[in-house]
Amino acid sequence: MYECYAEIITVGNEILSGRTVNTNASHIARRLVSIGFTIRRITVVMDELDEIKQAFIESLSRKPKLIVSTGGLGPTYDDKTSEGLSLAINRPLELNQRALQMLIEKYSRLGIQLTEERRKMALMPQGSIPVENEAGIAPGIYINYQGIEILATPGVPREMENVLENFLSRYLSNRPNKKYYEENFIIKGVMESALAPYVKQLVKKYDLYIKTHHEGKELDNPLLEVQIAGSSENEEEIKKKVKNCKKELMEIGKQLGGSIQEG
Repeated sequence: MYECYAEIITVGNEILSGRTVNTNASHIARRLVSIGFTIRRITVVMDELDEIKQAFIESLSRKPKLIVSTGGLGPTYDDKTSEGLSLAINRPLELNQRALQMLIEKYSRLGIQLTEERRKMALMPQGSIPVENEAGIAPGIYINYQGIEILATPGVPREMENVLENFLSRYLSNRPNKKYYEENFIIKGVMESALAPYVKQLVKKYDLYIKTHHEGKELDNPLLEVQIAGSSENEEEIKKKVKNCKKELMEIGKQLGGSIQEG
């Protein structure tokens, strides 16, 4: 059976030291699996240029359809993912004008000066496309190298998630040959933290991607948009699974005192 392989690279000393749990890799893996990818390898490397470069080279040598990295895109001296990727694919690092404009607009709104350290976040391998990051500052980096799609995301979880979703919806072309199915609905009056343990149980039960998008305020008039998604070679099977999960989660929302609005 044909498999659409993906690999994940996490950059960060804090992961290797055990100080930070690698939740980013698990989120990326579950999201990619939900649309039909098979995750072949997850690699964690230090914030060192040669380590990052070698991780990309080794991953590219296995010729996956997609590589997603997380971490190392910020303004500090130890944010070296862009440079490591540049060396791995032998494309010069350059100031990406579109990325620079994104930074100028964001810092201008904040009334903050664009320093050289901040301009560093616009340095990308030649031919890169910056991916929108509405949850933070540093844009993601998307590049197609010899038919392999590469996405580099920031390490802050909410920023990683935002960049990943923007990439999947706007840029990804190597899509798996599986049937993808998604349903959404809205729960009003239930805090995200109250629903979270039930979401965790249903993720394990159904093996689906379930994401609660917080649209309101947690303590004052909470409103959640719930996304349930999965993929399978059997279209009817995945539709049934998603619908059953949705029905169960909607019932839980009602039991918690919420009102449901179909998406």
